Amino acid sequence: MTPEQREITATLLLEKSQRNMEQALRNADMGYWDLVANRLYYAVFHAVTALMLLDGIKTATHKGTSSQFGQHYVLTGQFSREDGMLYSRLQTMREKADYQNTFSISPDKGRDLIDAARALQSRITAAIDNRLSNQKA
Repeated sequence: MTPEQREITATLLLEKSQRNMEQALRNADMGYWDLVANRLYYAVFHAVTALMLLDGIKTATHKGTSSQFGQHYVLTGQFSREDGMLYSRLQTMREKADYQNTFSISPDKGRDLIDAARALQSRITAAIDNRLSNQKA
C-alpha cells in the first residue's frame, strides 16, 4: 500500500469510527446498552486501526490489535496505561454484549464509558491528525 493509499484508508477508518460513536450515542438514547458496548468498542477499534495503518503496524485479529496497541503505544508512553485498559475493557464488554444473553450495564456506567471512549477516540484522532500533517510538511 502506498503512503497515499494508507492516508486515504486511515481517513475512511476514522470516518467509520465517528459513525460508530454516533451509533453508540443513539443507542444510549434508546437504552440499548448492549449495542452501546458494541459500538463504543468499534469506534475505538477503527480509530486504533487507522493509527496503526499510518504507522505501518499490521494486525490480523482484534486481540492482535489490542496487543499491538499496548506494545507500540501504551508501553512507549504515546497513550496512557488507562487508555490501554479502557480499550481492553471495551473489547471484553463488546464480546460479552454480543455473546452472553445476561449482559447488562447500568445507564450511569454506560454514560461514563461513552465519555471515556469519546475522550480516547479524540486522543487517537489527534495523533492521526498530527501524523498526517507531518507527512504533508
